Amino acid sequence: MGARTVRSRFSYLIAGFALAISVLASGPAMAWGAYGHRATAAIALANVKPSTRAAIARLIAADGQLGTPDCRIRNLEDAATWADCIRRDGWRWGYSFAWHYRTAPICEAYDPKKNCSGGNCILAQIDRNQRILADESLPSNVRIEALAFLVHFIGDVHQPLHSGDDDDKGGNDRVTDYGIVPDLNLHSIWDGPLAERAISSAQPSLVRHYSSAERDQLAAGTPADWGRESWQLARDVVYPGAFNRDVCKDEVPEHAALDQEDIHAAIPVVQRRIEQAGLRMARMLDEAFAPGPLPTPERPGGS
Repeated sequence: MGARTVRSRFSYLIAGFALAISVLASGPAMAWGAYGHRATAAIALANVKPSTRAAIARLIAADGQLGTPDCRIRNLEDAATWADCIRRDGWRWGYSFAWHYRTAPICEAYDPKKNCSGGNCILAQIDRNQRILADESLPSNVRIEALAFLVHFIGDVHQPLHSGDDDDKGGNDRVTDYGIVPDLNLHSIWDGPLAERAISSAQPSLVRHYSSAERDQLAAGTPADWGRESWQLARDVVYPGAFNRDVCKDEVPEHAALDQEDIHAAIPVVQRRIEQAGLRMARMLDEAFAPGPLPTPERPGGS
């Protein structure tokens, strides 16, 4: 095989890889993408109580009552991607789009009570949908919708760029190279290829039954705590990794880039956020399906 043929085939492979990534990243940004969301749900299902697992299965049997035949919920992994699937029908579900995030400037002090007017942010909606799910007096179609929103938003709040922002729509406006693939955006990289690489390369697998000690370490906190964690990771890891400088002190170029060193440094961060999301999801589901009322949560948003 000649050198020209080798170069030609190599160029073809690179072009194909770039095309696949660009297709993955096209359209509205969806935290963790389907692969990441399904992983968080699988972790949760492997760690909930047997009674919770049975209650989830009974509720999912009401999938047909949702009226979303193009976005079916046949298991908890489907439920975790449902809130992104319905975004194609903005005329019906547009009111929920602001529920997927609550960004705060990374170069200002974090305040969980800002940017959530009327409860229209992710922190308020996690608590709201857990309470709806726990209310057995409500009809099944209302509760399965709440289940789907809850498990999706728990995944979303663990993606750093759904909490941290540098006046760029959570990285959506930052043209960023991912290794050899040029001109993606920073948000889509963290949602898709970086998350998929982190999950698929984890040893041991992220989807497994965790010990009590691991759950105690990883599953703690409130939605406001989780949002703060993500905001801090955006400030301390995501933006410095993309620009190789302190973006709050130094001028940054329009174009960002993640080289292999940056990618390797980000992988354990993503893996831990996926684990935390899955185990915290398991905890909130166990709470929702447990007997007795839920405690009243602290309101994250102002008026």
